[in-house]
Amino acid sequence: MPHATELIAIIALGLVLAFVCGMLAQRLRLPPLVGYLLAGVLVGPYTPGFVGNSQLAGQLAEIGVILLMFGVGLHFSIKDLMAVRTIALPGAIVQIVAATAMGGALALAWGWGLGAGLVFGLALSVASTVVLLRALEERQLLDSDKGRIAVGWLIVEDLAMVLALVLLPALAPSLGGDGAGAAHHAGDGNIWLTLGLTLAKVGVFTAVMLVGGRRFVPWLLDQAARTGSRELFTLAVLALALGIAFGSAELFGVSFALGAFFAGMVLAESDLSHQAAADSLPLQDAFAVLFFVSVGMLFDPGILIREPLSVLAVLGVILIGKSLAAVAIVLAFKHPLGTALTIAASLAQIGEFSFILVSLGLSLKLLPEEGRDLILGGAILSITLNPLFFMLTDWVGRKVTERPHLAARFERKGAEALSVATGVEAHRGHAIIVGYGRVGSTIAKALKAWELPYIVLDRDRRRVVDLRKDGTEAVFGDATAPGILQAADIAEARLIVVATPDAHTARRIVELARELHPGIDTLVRTHNDGERRHFEEQGVGLVLMAERELAFGMTLYALRSLGLKEGEARIFVDSTRVESRSAPVEAEIEQGAPELRPHKEGEV
Repeated sequence: MPHATELIAIIALGLVLAFVCGMLAQRLRLPPLVGYLLAGVLVGPYTPGFVGNSQLAGQLAEIGVILLMFGVGLHFSIKDLMAVRTIALPGAIVQIVAATAMGGALALAWGWGLGAGLVFGLALSVASTVVLLRALEERQLLDSDKGRIAVGWLIVEDLAMVLALVLLPALAPSLGGDGAGAAHHAGDGNIWLTLGLTLAKVGVFTAVMLVGGRRFVPWLLDQAARTGSRELFTLAVLALALGIAFGSAELFGVSFALGAFFAGMVLAESDLSHQAAADSLPLQDAFAVLFFVSVGMLFDPGILIREPLSVLAVLGVILIGKSLAAVAIVLAFKHPLGTALTIAASLAQIGEFSFILVSLGLSLKLLPEEGRDLILGGAILSITLNPLFFMLTDWVGRKVTERPHLAARFERKGAEALSVATGVEAHRGHAIIVGYGRVGSTIAKALKAWELPYIVLDRDRRRVVDLRKDGTEAVFGDATAPGILQAADIAEARLIVVATPDAHTARRIVELARELHPGIDTLVRTHNDGERRHFEEQGVGLVLMAERELAFGMTLYALRSLGLKEGEARIFVDSTRVESRSAPVEAEIEQGAPELRPHKEGEV
């Protein structure tokens, strides 16, 4: 195949096969990611037929990791990270040490050297970013205490792996590996100098992002939002995520994922974070699928036949050894058993950093090729079994809860609940006005006059800024995008007013609003009878068609002008409105009719 088409081929075939295999897995009641992994095996070098370019697939998968970590950072503020430091920092370090020791013991039992044992153990100790985040998102745990601890734990693991990747070349000669190139990677072979430089780089990067990034990143995105161009705003989001990730890796030596996470975290304190997360979500999903495909491409199924016991031993360390260590650590810090089980299940798999460590270990001649196959086999199986492991831990949690005497042993005995700032004041019983044009602004003024609570949701950044200056609560974003209605506290709202003129957008907003809050009252404007009938069939509280309401108002004025009494004219118009399948009379807004010109003396 010509080189110029390899990129197109891996994207097209990877996504098509992932879709087919994902649908098949879903039909078999298996997690879709099992199908994505199978798609990778089908286009990998160990199965007949087309062989994809695994290097290209790996780079595409890295984009998915970057966008995913950027999205996590958007929902994970600096205060959140500080809130979990007391458990995430020591917990991750102890778990890495325990898993590395278990992996190293296996390597020594197989007759490998100390260096191979160290690389092998480290590769088994670090969880996959993509798998962990997908698991937490599917179970709606990402914004919970459990999710924040797991993400904080993951960040500490990433930092530890960054140090390991820098130090391994310097340690290679003393560990029995090839020292060629070690000096180039690590400060002329001086391990302490290497460690100092690495820590200094990470420290400088953190300071730059927390001090300068907190000002520059939201400012830049705000400038893009003020243009009113959706394309420019989306481009700004992607440029920030990918640009900061790449720059952090090139300038400071940290991982792409860690750089993207910090970029998202400094942006999380801006009100633009919800729309930024929504705009990057489709690309996150697409490239995350390519990540699983790329993992499958590296896997040699023959290892399951050649070394079944060794694969089971590796899987035992990942699923059982790491999990028991995580449970013991979390319980030791006096957190509930439910939190301990969730953390254990979240970390019971390995992924992208493991593959990077394997590649480095092979290049330094520290790890035998058999180690690569065993780690890939452990990764494939642990990722496949991870959803089932979550189900198992949920079952264990329920069984413990059913036994009060046993549950009492695992009660919280001193750990304080995580103090996490939401960043916004909670609302209840308010109205959400989507679109602040002529219609939306009129309704807002009426609500404001009666001192009724409401939040405006608008796609125009400048309009949102002006509203906030006037003391009106407003959210910037597209109401059809994920997370935007939640930012306006849709679950606690009493009414949503869809004042946007686009029929397709109005339909989608109503659907999303009812998914998030089935009992919410709805008020919608539309411009044709077909849409009006659709909304009325869906049970929308009130549907107003602009042209028809204009006709009714003009009819009322015409009847009054030609001599009918106001009461008679109103009864006729309201009857006509009911006959046209409009809302009931009592639901109409009395102020909806145009103001009448005062009659002259002698007029009825």
